Amino acid sequence: MTLFAYTDGASRGNPGESGIGFLLRDNGGNVIFSASGYIGQTTNNSAEYEALLRCLEKAASLGCTKLIVHSDSELMVRQLRGEYRVKDKNLQKYFEKVRTVLAAAPFTFEIKHIARTLNREADVLANEGIDRKQPLVLEL
Repeated sequence: MTLFAYTDGASRGNPGESGIGFLLRDNGGNVIFSASGYIGQTTNNSAEYEALLRCLEKAASLGCTKLIVHSDSELMVRQLRGEYRVKDKNLQKYFEKVRTVLAAAPFTFEIKHIARTLNREADVLANEGIDRKQPLVLEL
């Protein structure tokens, strides 16, 4: 089963109060899962990686065989594609964790950079996470 993911991380201040959001769509464009959560004080780039990690977890639990992720974080997308080096020590930890999760994932993975305007739903979810201040609890 192919799933199309949209992920986003938000930070009010950098670092500041942060939230994550993601949604998964099926081949017909139907949203089959969406989530948001609060992750405390961190940077926007850390929040982007955190949103991706939670999305990967959920996709694996749904029996996904191919995952196509859309993100408006040019930095994260280019780092994961090997186009940018990961210089920041904290982001290096996230990068390695994503690589480890993907190595064990039951699906093939593709990541695409999209404009913020095309990622509005995930952005709303990430900001909801900050507003509600409730951590994301995934039932896998």
